[in-house]
Amino acid sequence: MNTSLSWVKAYVPDLDVTAQEYTDAMTLSGTKVEGYTELDEDLDQIIVGQIEKIERHPDADKLVVCQVNIGAETVQIVTGAPNVFEGAKVPVVLSGGRVAGGHDGSRTPGGVKIKKGKLRGISSDGMMCSIEELGSSREMYPEAPENGIYIFQKDVEVGADAIEALGLRDVVFEYEVTSNRVDCFSVLGIAREAAATFGKMFVPPVVTETGNAEDVHDYVKVTVKNTKLCPRYCARVVKNIKIGPSPEWMQRRLASVGIRPINNLVDITNYVMEEYGQPMHAYDLDTIAGREIIVKTAEKEEKFTTLDGQERQMDEDVLMICDGEKAIGIAGIMGGENSMITDEVKTMLFEAACFDGVNIRKSSKRVGLRTDASGKFEKGLDPNNAKAAIDRACQLVEEMGAGEVVGGTVDVYETVKEPVRVPFDAEKVNTMLGTDISEEQMLTYFEKLDLEYDAQAKEVIVPTFRQDLFRLADLAEEVARFYGYDHIPTTLPTGEATTGKLSFKLRIEQVARDIAEFCGFSQGMVYSFESPKVFDKLLLPADSSLRRAVEIMNPLGEDYSIMRTTSLNGMLTSLATNYNRRNKNVRLYELGNVYRPKTLPLTELPEERMQFTLGMYGEGDFFHMKGVVEEFFEKIGMKEKEIYDPKAGRPYLHPGRQANIVYDGKIIGYLGEVHPEVADLYGIGARSYVAVIDMPEILEYATFDRKYSGIARYPAVSRDISMVVPKEILVGQIEEVIAAQGGKYLESYALFDLYEGAQIKEGFKSVAYSTVFRAKDKTLEDVEVAEAMGRILKALENMGIELRK
Repeated sequence: MNTSLSWVKAYVPDLDVTAQEYTDAMTLSGTKVEGYTELDEDLDQIIVGQIEKIERHPDADKLVVCQVNIGAETVQIVTGAPNVFEGAKVPVVLSGGRVAGGHDGSRTPGGVKIKKGKLRGISSDGMMCSIEELGSSREMYPEAPENGIYIFQKDVEVGADAIEALGLRDVVFEYEVTSNRVDCFSVLGIAREAAATFGKMFVPPVVTETGNAEDVHDYVKVTVKNTKLCPRYCARVVKNIKIGPSPEWMQRRLASVGIRPINNLVDITNYVMEEYGQPMHAYDLDTIAGREIIVKTAEKEEKFTTLDGQERQMDEDVLMICDGEKAIGIAGIMGGENSMITDEVKTMLFEAACFDGVNIRKSSKRVGLRTDASGKFEKGLDPNNAKAAIDRACQLVEEMGAGEVVGGTVDVYETVKEPVRVPFDAEKVNTMLGTDISEEQMLTYFEKLDLEYDAQAKEVIVPTFRQDLFRLADLAEEVARFYGYDHIPTTLPTGEATTGKLSFKLRIEQVARDIAEFCGFSQGMVYSFESPKVFDKLLLPADSSLRRAVEIMNPLGEDYSIMRTTSLNGMLTSLATNYNRRNKNVRLYELGNVYRPKTLPLTELPEERMQFTLGMYGEGDFFHMKGVVEEFFEKIGMKEKEIYDPKAGRPYLHPGRQANIVYDGKIIGYLGEVHPEVADLYGIGARSYVAVIDMPEILEYATFDRKYSGIARYPAVSRDISMVVPKEILVGQIEEVIAAQGGKYLESYALFDLYEGAQIKEGFKSVAYSTVFRAKDKTLEDVEVAEAMGRILKALENMGIELRK
C-alpha cells in the first residue's frame, strides 16, 4: 500500500511533519512504513519561466535562443526542443541547480548539476526541462510532449516554484499493512491512523447521495444468486457520459501512487478504489443484454475473454457477473471485453460490491489473473463500505461534469453486517499492559479511531471497517499503540510466573515426563495430522465418535488430511518403526493434543485435549505399564485409589487384557495390550502395551500440597488377610473395603499374594493382603486392632469372599 503525504494531508489538514517524523511516528503506532520516496529528490532551483522571445541560433539549424522571463530577471537559454513557442510557461532550472536525470528518462543518483555555459558559441544560463528530466514520465503526465520540454497547461505565476506547480513537492510512503487491517488498504484508513497518531483532526470527504429525479430501477435489475460469495452488490447508473481528461488534482494524486491517469471515468474508479479501498467497475449499460445483472458461478469449462484480450477458462467455483445472456466480468478480478467502456459510451453502470475474499483469491489463481482489485477483495472487505464508495464516485462524476447521475441505488444486501460490541474494562487493560492509564485517556484514543463507547453497558462499539477488533486484548493493543510502546514501563508479569514457577498444568506435564523417563521411556513426537484410514486400522466401529474428525482445507495429502482424535496411531506407528528396525526393547511416551470437534461441520474451534500416551514392547507386561501409571498418580498427589475396570470395550485393545482407569467415578484413561489384529496391521510382531491418560480430567484431582507428619513414635501392628475370592471381584474393590472399614488407625495395606491353580476351586482365586495399624499418640491394644479387623472381615464376607482359616 502506497500513499502520498499530500493526499493524506487532504484529510488531516493540520498535519505538518517531515517525511522522517511521519515514518517514525506511524511505525511506532502500528502502521509500519517500509520506506519513502521524495518526488522532489535531486531537484533544486527549478522555477516557472515564460518564453518571451525566440530567435534562430546563428550556427546551428536545430537550436534556438530563447529569452526567458523568470520573474526577477530575464535569462538566455539555448535549446533544441521542437515544441517551444513565445508565451509558453516552462520549468527552468537555473545555473547551479539540479535535475533528476536525462531526457531519455534515466535517473542519475544525486541528480545532474546544471552549469552556465555556451552552445555553439552562444551563452546559455540554465535549462528548460522535460518531464523526464524532472524524474517523472509521460505515463503520469499524459499532457507532456513525447519529445520536448514540459509546457504548463494551466495559468501559473512566473518565478514560482515549478516543482510545487507540478505536484512533485511531495513524498510517497510505502506501508507494510497486515492482512487483518483491511481498513488501512485505503488512503482514508491511513489518514485516520495518521490523525490518531499525531493527535490531529480527521476530516473525511463529505459524501452526499446525488442523482436526478429518475429511478435507477427503471434502468437496471440486479439478481444475486449466491449471496454467500457476494454478500452485497450496489449499482448506480450515469447517463449522458462525457469522456475527457480528469482534473489535474486527481491526476496528480493518482500519479503520486503510481496509477497512470487515463480519462475521467477510469480515473474516478481508480481514485475511489485508492481513497476508500473499495474496488469499482464500470460497464457500458447499452452492451448489457436485458439491462439485467446476474451474479452467479460460472459453468464448467466456460470460456471468457477479459478486458486484456485474453481468453480464460472458468470452473464452477468462479463467481461471474452476467447479463441476461452472457458473462460480462469475473467478479472482483476483471471485467469482460464485451462490456468495456469506449469513447462512444452513452450510459454507464457503476458497480461497487463485496465478494468473499477466499473465493476471490482461489479464483484469481485458477484463471491466472491477479489485479489491484482482486488484491483488495481477497483481504475480505467491509460490505458497509460499498454504498459510501459508489456514492462518492457518483458525486465526483457530477462535480467533474462527466455525466448525469440517475437517482437511487440498486442495493442487494440480505444480511447486514452489524458493529461488534466488545466489553471494556480499563483496569484489566492496565493489568495486561503493566500501565496506569486512566479510563478517560483510553476512551480518547478510541474516539480518535471512530470507536464509540456505550458507558451504560461498558462496551466499545467497533465499526464494521475494523475487522480486527473482537476482544479486550484487541482494545488493549489499540491503547498501547497510541499511548506509545516506548512509554510503557518495564514491569514483571503477575501470577505464578513472577516467582519463576511453571503453571500448574505445565508442572503436571513435567511430572509426567519425569516419571516416564525414570521408568525407561523415551519421548516421541508425531504429527497432529493423520489419514482417515487410521480409524480402520484401529478397528473402530463405523459409529465411533472418534471418527468425527476435523478435515483440513488444504492438506499436504490424504495421509495428512484430518486432525487426530486419538493419540494411538502416532504411538503405534512409532513402535512399528522401531520394531522394523530390530530394536528389541522399546519404551516411548508422548505428550500431545487430540482434537475433538463439538459439532460438524465446524461452528467453533474443536476441543484440544492433552494426552499422556505410553507405549512399549519387549521386556514388561500389562502390570509393568500399570505400575508406571500408578507411580505417576502418586507423584501428583492423587491419594484415592484408582479402579481398573476390565469392561473397557476398546476394540483396538486385547479383549481380555484391557481396562479403563476410573478415579472418583470418572474415566480418566485406559491401558492394555494392543489387539493382535491391530498390532499385525501396524507391523508389530511382539506383544505391545499402551496406556493413555486424559490430562484435563486429572487436573482437578492433582495437587502438590504435602504435609509433614513426622517419624512414627509408637509401634505398628500387622495383620494378614488370606481370602478365596470370586474371579469377577477385582482387587481394587477389596482395597476399597479395607480402606473404608479399617478406621482411623489403618496406616497402610498391600497385596502380597495372588494365586490361581488346581488347589483353588474353579471360578475363584486366592488373594492375600498385609495390613498395618498404628496410632500417633499411643501404643495400640489388641482389642482396638481386633475391632478394625472385624469390620473389614465382615464387609468382605458380605461380598461373597471366603476367608481362609
